[in-house]
Amino acid sequence: MKIQKSTWLPVILAIYLAVMASIGYKGYQSGQFSALYYFGIIALTTVIIILLHFNLKKRERLRKERQEDMENSEKRLR
Repeated sequence: MKIQKSTWLPVILAIYLAVMASIGYKGYQSGQFSALYYFGIIALTTVIIILLHFNLKKRERLRKERQEDMENSEKRLR
């Protein structure tokens, strides 16, 4: 079974976020970044990834419905 884009893309972005957060943690720990900035960026990015997931799910559902409608219209024409 093919893994849907609405699943694999947010997972890859979440892994990327985890890696970047771990790299940036040293800056937060040393006081280079404030807690609000460090955790705010992580929270904002997480929200964006979740919204992307739901947007891609909606697009996949609409694409599937459109494809089914086209197949049904072709059957009616026969």
